[in-house]
Amino acid sequence: MTRSDLMPIGAFARRTGLTSSALRFYADSGLLAPAEVDPLTGYRSYDTAQVERARTLRRLREIAMPLAGVQAVLDAGAEEAARLLDEHLARIEEDAAARRKAAVVRSALGGDPPGLLIATVKGPVLADAVEQVLTATAHEPGMAVLGGLHIEASAEAVALTATDRYRLSTRTLAPARPAEQTWSGTVDGDDLRAAAPEVRRSPLVRVEAVPQGIWLRLTGRKDRHCRTLPGEFPDRRQLFASLGEVTTRATVAKEPLLRALEEHPGDHVTLRVSAHEVTVGPSADDHPGIPVAATVRGGPLEIRFGITTLYPALSTAIGPDVMLDLRGHDQPVTLRSADRGDLTTLAMPVALDHPA
Repeated sequence: MTRSDLMPIGAFARRTGLTSSALRFYADSGLLAPAEVDPLTGYRSYDTAQVERARTLRRLREIAMPLAGVQAVLDAGAEEAARLLDEHLARIEEDAAARRKAAVVRSALGGDPPGLLIATVKGPVLADAVEQVLTATAHEPGMAVLGGLHIEASAEAVALTATDRYRLSTRTLAPARPAEQTWSGTVDGDDLRAAAPEVRRSPLVRVEAVPQGIWLRLTGRKDRHCRTLPGEFPDRRQLFASLGEVTTRATVAKEPLLRALEEHPGDHVTLRVSAHEVTVGPSADDHPGIPVAATVRGGPLEIRFGITTLYPALSTAIGPDVMLDLRGHDQPVTLRSADRGDLTTLAMPVALDHPA
């Protein structure tokens, strides 16, 4: 394999019709491992020979084939793959007929009419994602959407986003089954928090959109209704596209960095990024602070945060390492996992001369 045969994950995603988050999910599931992973940055590259496998994987998921079935089809010969496909299609037709009959029975009993299916996801995964992202919410008069979780659902991905204006967190999940059509809306955060414990105990959750809300259809448990909120939610894509160029990138172990923040006595903390470490402490030069080893690319940088902004952004990161993408002392910092980049948080700094 030559370097010219490799493409970055973003280019591979565009070529295959899969999102980058879905590719990370399928890599973690063992279905489609990248051809190469940079040991320093965690960046993933794919071989042009993997394009057809990825496209086949996407088509199989579009017909609601579970991961085990996808693996079996991809690894089978042509004749066996055709047989497995026929069996799966027969099950889909039976399930569709059963859902239609259930809807008739539910209507006759006076139950809630079924809504538009917008996502089917694993309950424990959804509960974790909801709790992680909802740490970036806020309750402010006249801005109800800041207390909600914005959901964007499509056949390929379910994106969850929340913001309190100082921090924005977004996580993308791979659906267990494709949605009937795309949907977006902002769901009341308090309703979702109350539902999370039951969601966590449901192997699968069907998310259905109805007027003024969504239904979480749980397996073997009572379904939960969550209200949608009025108002326009900030466009996360536009926000990420407007960010400046990364000038310094630091990869640091999450737990030592969190411990250093916990030991810091003030309400605000300064991070000093140097060649091989991130130092956590006050802004005054006569206080050396707590050094944490880091892998750093780019120049030195000093940046200051409120503890209530930085600590939850770090504590909800996935995996043992956190990658900090810095653009200057007065620009938003992107925090994401260095090994699985499906939870991304933007954190706003404060002025360096802000009192401690």
